[in-house]
Amino acid sequence: MSTANFSTSEIDLAARLRTIALDAARLAAPILRDAFRSGVERENKTNAHDLVTAFDRHSEAVIREHLLAAEPDSWVLGEEGGRTGAGSIQWIVDPIDGTSNFTHGVAFFCISIAAARNGELLAAVVLDPVADLEFTADAAHAYLNGSILAPSARPEQRHANIMTDYPSAEAIARDGDSALREFGSWVTSFATVRRKVSAALALAHVAAGWCDATIGFDTKPWDVSAGALLVRRAGGRYLGFRYDGPMLPDHEAPCFLALGPGADYPVLDLSIRRIIEARRDRDAGK
Repeated sequence: MSTANFSTSEIDLAARLRTIALDAARLAAPILRDAFRSGVERENKTNAHDLVTAFDRHSEAVIREHLLAAEPDSWVLGEEGGRTGAGSIQWIVDPIDGTSNFTHGVAFFCISIAAARNGELLAAVVLDPVADLEFTADAAHAYLNGSILAPSARPEQRHANIMTDYPSAEAIARDGDSALREFGSWVTSFATVRRKVSAALALAHVAAGWCDATIGFDTKPWDVSAGALLVRRAGGRYLGFRYDGPMLPDHEAPCFLALGPGADYPVLDLSIRRIIEARRDRDAGK
């Protein structure tokens, strides 16, 4: 991907931030690997579908300490610890994206770290500690274990495979039967629909060309920021969608659609439009 829009100093900064984030993720990875499938105790955060463990908190503390020490002009937005520090560089951290998988012994979870400045993503790391996969991105490229990611053009809709966490229990409560109808339209339109329950790792799989698209609703910046940059630097598209209100960077928007290179899937475009419009109408009628 071209770096024409970046100055030399910005390219160097993004590369340095990528290294810092990768080092931080590598410090936390053994903590999660050693704990995985060892009878991890879990707590409900907001409900039985939204879990947290002591390892989420430990992982985030280790990551936060390294990031702030390595880049003093920075602050951390963490899923568990909120905002810490002050500076021009923002770190966006999910210490375990896919905590439910982690606690249930399902090997699909990751550490997600992104760096941004003035709302623009500069660097990213998504580290899968079980499979030992290090997805990273800077101003120029996305990488997998140091090799540049450049997936080929994605197949047409009926031959494509997608990942999604929609509909969650909360989405069904909010959207009603229409949530199941939208999901059904995907099952009948694509070759495969997989529910992996880790937005960051699903986005990394799109960047690698292992998944053709992923769609999500009700996400937070720590769920998608690193993965969004991975997809873009690998030649794909990441699109953020909002209900209303102030314009936000795409990685801060609550809904997203990510597509591999050349992918065009009308059924997902229609679903995004219908779900957002229905939610706007319901909220306006309250």
